[in-house]
Amino acid sequence: MNGAAADRFASSSAAYVHIPFCAAICPYCDYAAAAGRDDLIPRYIDAVVAEIAAAPWRPLDAVCFGGGTPSLLDPAHLGRVVEALDRVHRISPGAEVSLEANPEDFTLDQAEKLRERGFNRVSLGAQSLDAQVLESLGRRHSPESVAESVEAARSAGFGSVSLDLVYGASAESEESWETTLAGALETDPDHVSCYALAVESGIALSRAVDGGAPAPDPGAQADRHERADSILSSAGLLRYEICNWSKPGHESAYNLTVWGRGEYEGYGASAHGHRDGSRFHNVSGLDAYIAAVEARKSPRAGCEPVAGRRSEVDRLLVGLGRSVGVEEGPATAALLRSAEGRRLREAGVLESGSGRLRIAKPLLADAVYRAVIGLPSPIVVGGTDA
Repeated sequence: MNGAAADRFASSSAAYVHIPFCAAICPYCDYAAAAGRDDLIPRYIDAVVAEIAAAPWRPLDAVCFGGGTPSLLDPAHLGRVVEALDRVHRISPGAEVSLEANPEDFTLDQAEKLRERGFNRVSLGAQSLDAQVLESLGRRHSPESVAESVEAARSAGFGSVSLDLVYGASAESEESWETTLAGALETDPDHVSCYALAVESGIALSRAVDGGAPAPDPGAQADRHERADSILSSAGLLRYEICNWSKPGHESAYNLTVWGRGEYEGYGASAHGHRDGSRFHNVSGLDAYIAAVEARKSPRAGCEPVAGRRSEVDRLLVGLGRSVGVEEGPATAALLRSAEGRRLREAGVLESGSGRLRIAKPLLADAVYRAVIGLPSPIVVGGTDA
């Protein structure tokens, strides 16, 4: 995908729906998720449908159900939300309608029912194809069930099948990571995401590390990322974002809309959105979200305008993660003038040319983001200081 194709997603519109329910909370999870609250599913779906109905909008080019574990729910519940989105906004013909799923939940029967309700893309949380690593991550599926869930998606007619992988667990070796990558490729996925295991404050993994458990090794994780890039690229999957590889034409339209600064609505507890020059987020608590919507109140917990300097910095923070980078502009010029920007360019981390700025060394992306956040004010935007 070239820069022009990626930038076209700036005019796209999408919707994200957060499904917080899980059978169990993984020790490394820091998302808004809840286990043992399945009794609230009907009320939660009613609340999401009501939230959608309260704000009609334009047609949607992509819809993404994330979590939590959307595949834990009865497809009829998810179908109600898809119907509401189509009724209130209209889902464009050929739009991507995706969900995250766990392999143990994604049977052929489940996949067929989801296809009947309009879903056409699935991201399967494989994480690893090593049984010991899966156990250390608190996952409930087996390596064998990953291939079975991919086959279920294919048989049901899903047009794009993605695998999500995680590297850096204490039980993982270099050999087991390569086994995971090889096993993933044997399923012939359309898309693969590879994420470094992170120790976020307040989660079970963080408490374990504080108690003496081994933390992920940044050096080993860097090696894992480079190995993934080499193996996946050799198999014909092209890296189009720091952590994402795909066959041509199977890039995530929802992700590209977010990274391209298109507009998207966020529905459900903790959901985030970007519309009308502002970024906003909903309350994160499951009970608080349901209570707000049932009381006919907005579940919004915060809203921040994105304009002037903030808009330019925002453009770099979301867009530089793409392999094609961003178009040059006031913020890119300010970055390359700064001492840190010059250092990163001289070190080959940043590359500019043909009117674009990109990160040439993805493993050092965090250094670029810190430099962007640290840009001094003002930044000249449209001939004025912002």
